[in-house]
Amino acid sequence: MAHSKARAADGKVTYPPGVKEISDKISKEEMVRRLKMVVKTFMDMDQDSEEEKELYLNLALHLASDFFLKHPDKDVRLLVACCLADIFRIYAPEAPYTSPDKLKNIAWVKSYNICFELEDSNEIFTQLYRTLFQVINNGHNQKVHMHMVDLMSSIICEGDTVSQELLDTVLVNLVPAHKNLNKQAYDLAKALLKRTAQAIEPYITNFFNQVLMLGKTSVSDLSEHVFDLILELYNIDSHLLLSVLPQLEFKLKSNDNDERLQVVKLLAKMFGAKDSELAAQNKPLWQCYLGRFNDIHVPIRLECVKFASHCLMNHPDLAKDLTEYLRVRSHDPEEAIRHDVIVSIVTAAKKDLSLVNDALLNFVKERTLDKRWRVRKEAMMGLASIYRKYSLQGEGGREASKQISWIKDKLLHIYYQNSIDDRLLVERVFAQYMVPHNLETTERMKCLYYLYATLDTNAVKALNEMWKCQNLLRHHVKDLLDLVKKPKSEASNKAVFAKVMVITRNLPDPGKAQDFVKKLAQVLDDDERIRDQLETLVSPTCSCKQAEVCVRDITKKLGSPKQPSNPFLEMVKFLLERIAPVHIDTESISALIKQVNKSIDGTADDEEEGVPTEEAIRAGLELLKVLSFTHPVSFHSAETFESLLGCLKMDDEKVAEAALQIFKNTGSKMEESFPHIKSVLLPVLQAKAKRGPPRQAKYAIHCINAMFSNRDTHFAQIFEPLHKGLDPANLEQLITPLTTLGHLAQLAPEQFAAPLKSLVANFIVKDLLMNDRIPGKKTTKLWVPDDEVSPETLAKIQGIKLMVRWLLGVKNNQSKSGNSTLRMLTAILHSDGDLTEQGRMGKPDMSRLRLAAACALLKLAQEPCYHEIITLEQYQLCALVINDECYQVRQCFSQKLHRGLCRLRLPLEYMAVFALCAKDPVKERRAHARQCLVKNVNIRREYLKQHAAISDKLFSLLPEYVVPYTIHLLAHDPDYVKVQDIEQLKEIKEALWFVLEIIMAKNENNSHAFIRKMVENMKQTKDAQAASDPKTNEKLYTVCDVAMNIIMSKSTTYSLESPKDPVLPSRFFTKPDKNFSNTKNYLPPEMKAFFTPGKPKSANVLGAVNKPLSSAGKQLQSKASRMETNSNDDSSSNPGSPQRSKTSDDQESKPKRGRKKAAANTTTAAESEDQWDEDNRPEDEQNSPPKKGRRGRPPKSAAAGQDTPSKGRRGRKKAAPPPEDDEDEEEEEEERGDEEAEEDDDEDDRSAENMEVKPKGGSSESAESTPQKRRGRPPKSAQPAAKKPT
Repeated sequence: MAHSKARAADGKVTYPPGVKEISDKISKEEMVRRLKMVVKTFMDMDQDSEEEKELYLNLALHLASDFFLKHPDKDVRLLVACCLADIFRIYAPEAPYTSPDKLKNIAWVKSYNICFELEDSNEIFTQLYRTLFQVINNGHNQKVHMHMVDLMSSIICEGDTVSQELLDTVLVNLVPAHKNLNKQAYDLAKALLKRTAQAIEPYITNFFNQVLMLGKTSVSDLSEHVFDLILELYNIDSHLLLSVLPQLEFKLKSNDNDERLQVVKLLAKMFGAKDSELAAQNKPLWQCYLGRFNDIHVPIRLECVKFASHCLMNHPDLAKDLTEYLRVRSHDPEEAIRHDVIVSIVTAAKKDLSLVNDALLNFVKERTLDKRWRVRKEAMMGLASIYRKYSLQGEGGREASKQISWIKDKLLHIYYQNSIDDRLLVERVFAQYMVPHNLETTERMKCLYYLYATLDTNAVKALNEMWKCQNLLRHHVKDLLDLVKKPKSEASNKAVFAKVMVITRNLPDPGKAQDFVKKLAQVLDDDERIRDQLETLVSPTCSCKQAEVCVRDITKKLGSPKQPSNPFLEMVKFLLERIAPVHIDTESISALIKQVNKSIDGTADDEEEGVPTEEAIRAGLELLKVLSFTHPVSFHSAETFESLLGCLKMDDEKVAEAALQIFKNTGSKMEESFPHIKSVLLPVLQAKAKRGPPRQAKYAIHCINAMFSNRDTHFAQIFEPLHKGLDPANLEQLITPLTTLGHLAQLAPEQFAAPLKSLVANFIVKDLLMNDRIPGKKTTKLWVPDDEVSPETLAKIQGIKLMVRWLLGVKNNQSKSGNSTLRMLTAILHSDGDLTEQGRMGKPDMSRLRLAAACALLKLAQEPCYHEIITLEQYQLCALVINDECYQVRQCFSQKLHRGLCRLRLPLEYMAVFALCAKDPVKERRAHARQCLVKNVNIRREYLKQHAAISDKLFSLLPEYVVPYTIHLLAHDPDYVKVQDIEQLKEIKEALWFVLEIIMAKNENNSHAFIRKMVENMKQTKDAQAASDPKTNEKLYTVCDVAMNIIMSKSTTYSLESPKDPVLPSRFFTKPDKNFSNTKNYLPPEMKAFFTPGKPKSANVLGAVNKPLSSAGKQLQSKASRMETNSNDDSSSNPGSPQRSKTSDDQESKPKRGRKKAAANTTTAAESEDQWDEDNRPEDEQNSPPKKGRRGRPPKSAAAGQDTPSKGRRGRKKAAPPPEDDEDEEEEEEERGDEEAEEDDDEDDRSAENMEVKPKGGSSESAESTPQKRRGRPPKSAQPAAKKPT
């Protein structure tokens, strides 16, 4: 081409053969004749004819001169235009005219417009357009581009029509494939369409109408690209599609899934584009598009959800429209859609928090409880990244931080879940997003300090639990290392295997993890270096920096470059991640103490962090207290202990309590390592024990017990003056001495044996409990806050606790003190709490004493030597407290009961007490009781699963064995008066189903047949409590028939063979009479209608209240002896199958060895967040708690005229609704081992804050306004009839 341009430069024009020179010197006719020959020559030429192209280049330039383009004769201009069209074709992609002026002339004179008069003008124009689109390139300047647009637009604007071929020639350049190949052609087409929008719009509309509405895809080769073209045209000029967009609305409703999907993808781009105003301009189309969020086709819903993030980021004003549709999709049955809802919302939130409203963030929050792990993980990680950006890093300012302040609590609440995957992810999120472990120590501790101070109660408990679980796992790994180092033997191999199984349960996918942990044990045995590194890692003295080095070295040693995917290494990383102390070491504790001191001195940033200084100090000490359990060695520094001494002298009681507990947990070596601290601390402890607040006195005694070798001397120095100084006349000064003496009695019962027995018999019982010195306030209230409780009542409560602690310390009943104490406690329950029955006590004081007596009975029942002497009447009377008229009494008693059962300390018959909750008038109390049952059943099943060798304890552990206790308890229900009364039997049925629904949720190993056989056996015995009383036995058999009908109506496998013959507790039932066959049906015929068939619901654990955290466990195995119960048959008949039953998927976490802390069951079931949204199912009306059910309602025949049940028995008062005040739930105890049990006692001291919770939906009336008769007291000869409730 360069050569041809050189030839052109010499100016010589070469004509085709037979054609002479064409100039202004010849006639018009001759010029036309010669031009026709030139036209034919150019028409016959191909693009490949390089020689001819060079030969005729000057001729092409000559024909583009003004002389020809502006010639007065139209025939000449027409022939020249035809030549030029072919010239563009031949020389493409090179431009034959390098001079802008030449092209300008062609455009300006509109040379091609004359072609309109030709029949084949369409072909000429199409060829011209095609040629121009081919020749345009980077070498052309803006002027050339502009002249081309002028030339092409004149043809469209001045022509009568635009053919489909010509339109295709323009539009094809907008198709993505062409657009990417030739950007200049795309720009040319774009400029042309903008210039000719008004003229070309009807033809574009016609094209889309043919393809979209009439389905004539043959009209154009571009039919398959219509949606790409619509998008490009909209981006060029929305006016081009004014008539096309309504067609899209029609297509959105097409029956063809693929077609709808294509339209949805198109509109997603159009609505979501940055500057798009389509949603505002075409609201019907926008609403129609939103409807596709509910499309039946999954890919369409998925596309809509993906579009949401772009829409939120580019059009925040549309967030309101999207919110409801995203809410529905966040509950979509498809996992991928729920996942992408989270991704869309989180993506927008990470760009700018103001783009998402609280409702959208709440959808992500809900999905943290999704059924699918992938969705839960995405939601948790999304929230974590949002929290780190706006709260930790401070982007977005205080407002943004405040808006997402709930995230930290929510993330930690997930630790309440059963899944180990969820727990591991919470631990990872905490270490990487909430308190990043890579921060410098001071900054890390400051972050942790203020985080802990701003967490809610349940989040704090979850975080505490997390540290305890990690600490427990560290101990397990340390135990494994010790076992590996021992000489090989069969016993050591078994011990290693047992420890491997324990560690496996703390890792994801226990099935696979078991093999990997075995392999790790082998590696530890073989590789000394890895063993040493791991020993360093689990050492109490390991620093955070050392931990990082150890983890890096171990993973490097176990990794292999040749094996990029190494499941074994991944499992080891999980394990190391859980046990590595990346946050806490001696340096960290020192930094944390300094942070607390800054708050005390007033130099901290408390106000800037939004935490009041007092709260910050209190939270800091609570944090240190928790860490003193898990990292006691890290506290061993003089600086730390001196700071804690300073905290002991502060006025804030909570701070001093926490400091005392820290000393107790960490001060075991203080005598030898820090004698100067000891000499200062001892007088402080003695002063606290004598004159401090009750809780501080308690912790002071335990500090002395844990820290000093000559504790007996120190105890004596405290005991003697307190014992001698007891003065019943000065009640306010009695509470602390009684608390201190009670704990001394528990810790050193032998040291003070004689004075203690005298103290209990003479002072506690005669002077304190049997006297009412100060008349109580006359009030209808059943409960008052702590600060309104009379000193005398508080002193009596401490007296009761002292008696119990003394017995728990002695642990034998040789002196029959246990019998005397039990009689005293039951007398308090018999008398409603008014032991003297002089009527001088106020109702709130009576409630407090009833609660104290019932909790004392539960405490004694946990000790085998006292459980044996508790009579059935005393057990039943204690059970009836769960139906007390006072809401707070019911609440606290059920929590104490649950805690004792969870620790496997209370015998199995006490689980039956929860059956009485079926008629509690408060829905949340019923829900709580149900979840307590679920938790206890699951704990026992898991325990049996993990301890297969304890079949001799099966009778006291197997949940199915609660059925005979439940039947016996209900047969002795004081509300069950008339044996055949339908209403009373319906209540019995509800109570039985309350327990059986959970026990029968899964029929593993044919447990339904086992339960049926157990009920059948009961009908062959007599009630051991009154074996000779026909009515008592008839009641028992009737309740058995109710149970049998429930089993038959709810199970299809009850008639199968029972795995083994069940045994019955000999204290409750006589031995079966083999000569007696009791086949009689004791139920009235009308009862048949009340047994509806249907499967039991699965026993899901629905809430934080209902699902306390599994804890780093107290050694449950040692507690099994507490629950041994004599049976009336040989133990070899224990069923072998049920104990091996698998637990359900939603089972609570496993009981673990070591210390176990009671969990947080503090929120109501209605407020619970632990429920999968997809799991909501209406309750079976027959099985749900009755709407009207109030305990103690007399039979209908008597109800109209009186409130007293038949036979002169005082009726049970209806349980009162909860009070209005809403305060914190019961404080979680923090004590180890047996001290953990006595910790429960002092929680009653603060029962106002513990018990004043108003469940959601509870009555707005106060408890005081509905005093009602309590249930279950034996008749008294001179007892007046009860008044009707006012």
